[in-house]
Amino acid sequence: FLLERKTPVKINRKQIMLAKLRKSCSCTPRKLKNLVMGFFPVLQWLPKYQCKEYIWGDIMSGLVIGIILVPQAIAYSLLAGLKPIYSLYTSFFANIIYFLMGTSRHVSVGIFSLISLMVGQVVDRELLLAGFDLNDDAPPALGDGSLWNDSQPNTTAFNLTIGGTSVECGKECYAIGIATALTFVAGVYQVLMGIFRLGFVSMYLSESMLDGFATGASLTILTAQVKYLIGIKIPRSQGHGMLVITWINIFQNISQANLCDVITSAICIVVLVTAKELGDRYKHKLKFPLPTELVVIVVATLVSHYGNLNEVYASSVSGAIPTGFIPPKVPCFDLMLRVAVDALPLAIVSFAFTVSLSEMCAKKYAYTIRANQEMFAVGFCNIIPSFFHSFATSAALAKTLVKTSTGCQTQVSGVISAMVVLLVLLFLAPLFYSLQKCVLACVIIVSLRGALRKFRDVPVRYHVNKVDTLVWIITMSASALISTEIGLLVGIVFSMLCIIVRTQRPRTALLGQIQNSSFYEDDLEYKNLSPVPKVKIFRFEAPLYYANRKYFLKSLYRLTDLDPNLEAAKRKKYEKKEQQQLQKGDHTTANGLGMGETTMELVPKQIDFQAIVVDCSSISFLDTTGVNTLKEILKDYKELNISVLLACCNPSVIDSLKRGGYFGKDFGSMQELLFYSVHNAVQFARDLN
Repeated sequence: FLLERKTPVKINRKQIMLAKLRKSCSCTPRKLKNLVMGFFPVLQWLPKYQCKEYIWGDIMSGLVIGIILVPQAIAYSLLAGLKPIYSLYTSFFANIIYFLMGTSRHVSVGIFSLISLMVGQVVDRELLLAGFDLNDDAPPALGDGSLWNDSQPNTTAFNLTIGGTSVECGKECYAIGIATALTFVAGVYQVLMGIFRLGFVSMYLSESMLDGFATGASLTILTAQVKYLIGIKIPRSQGHGMLVITWINIFQNISQANLCDVITSAICIVVLVTAKELGDRYKHKLKFPLPTELVVIVVATLVSHYGNLNEVYASSVSGAIPTGFIPPKVPCFDLMLRVAVDALPLAIVSFAFTVSLSEMCAKKYAYTIRANQEMFAVGFCNIIPSFFHSFATSAALAKTLVKTSTGCQTQVSGVISAMVVLLVLLFLAPLFYSLQKCVLACVIIVSLRGALRKFRDVPVRYHVNKVDTLVWIITMSASALISTEIGLLVGIVFSMLCIIVRTQRPRTALLGQIQNSSFYEDDLEYKNLSPVPKVKIFRFEAPLYYANRKYFLKSLYRLTDLDPNLEAAKRKKYEKKEQQQLQKGDHTTANGLGMGETTMELVPKQIDFQAIVVDCSSISFLDTTGVNTLKEILKDYKELNISVLLACCNPSVIDSLKRGGYFGKDFGSMQELLFYSVHNAVQFARDLN
């Protein structure tokens, strides 16, 4: 049968572009309203909010997340190398802004361990370059609450130019200055990616790569917290190989361990892990998760305060956390230039985790999100809070799962969580003065359980897909042993290389017929397949392009056991010898046969087929090299009186073949070279024979 192609409709691209440009540049009240409504999704869903149905679920989930946020925010400040107050600011502003701009109803945006680690690494590096000592304990309070007037003993004073005025800046001031500059630039990157609709960038971050990156970073986080667990003072390692250097320093100084911190850490970890395991086991019976972290922190603070652990046993404590808000400041432009490169991986990771979690929740609860709007939301969750002494944020998996399990219905739960954090900021923060840092380290380490459990999944992952397992291992190793930024880059590059290698060396097969049916499959994979007499059916399971051209030809020659170029060369050599024998008057040919037998000898015995059918069902596209390769085999096999037939080509491949002149000038030979199924091509080859 003949399948006719539809006549393509000619598109005037110039007119379409002009129409789109005219539409984009026009400004009407309706368009302005849609623009504002799209930029602030809260204006769309909040008027439709079903209070009776949603409010209790939102309040419950908001309170639970707020209770979890407070201890985690204080703990993650250790990762970022900043004061706990800044972590609380970050959690407060991120929830408010995402409430206004986010499109996911269930994602919990705020402080995230991986992002805190990346911020902390940049902060530590810049502090060292500025001449500060990372091991100096910060003073217990912020003085009068001003960010820019902290004077610290035994530290370097650094001059910053802010608003044209030179300001003397101490260690804490410089650290938060670096963090806010980094956060602002990362937010700008994310907004620019949203403007230019670069949300597709997240597609290049595979699940295996992100899992490996998170696991490797978790090992780095765990390593950074060990010194707090056992109460030793060692230099904060910087640069590549931080994990190895830190462990070497830990073992060299293990004799200085603080017994009080070791005992406290052991008790807290046992309590936290036990509570988490029980919570996971009986979560179907619990209406909301147990606030174990908050209970542990409150009890530990009371014990530390009334037991005078800081004075008696020299146990390191959090120090005073001021109440209220520090006056906003514009991030320093000079510092932005220093951290512009570091902000790019931070922006990509923050966006990737947020979008992946948003899509997961949207799929589970049957609604849609807008990836570009999520980019804007996360970007402004970084830009605006950076003026209020906050650092970078992202969606967090653990809190998102808690949020969905406690009845969250809409983004209103984020506002409830922000109110809980605000309560701590205004009234309760000073109560955490005596909280030991080892307790915070325990909270961080136990929160890494999910990422560290990925090691148990390696055998299953390997059984499912070996290449994805290799991507996970390479990314995890690079992130842990080199650095998180290098690990991200290595993971992306290695993932892409795996795709390239898969297309360069894809599966190839000769097909056999299934029990006299019209279907054909791989002869090596299935039993009881019948070979087709005088016909070889070759399948190539990848696009045919410049990078795999040689592999295509090599596989075809190997599976058919015939290289047409070598065979043609042999025949020419044979004919040349025959001509020499005839010129000498010898009527026997070069191999000793008579002239009557010459014709039979020209066709070697090993050629047991007269047609090759190329199954193109897995060839998604052809480039110029691919078209020329098919033209080459058509010509080479034709010299041996072997037909080459193409089957199951998609329209894109057919168009490429037409443009490349494969079917001749007028496509006259198209019906003899192209078939819509393998079976049709086989029948045609049989008729030819």
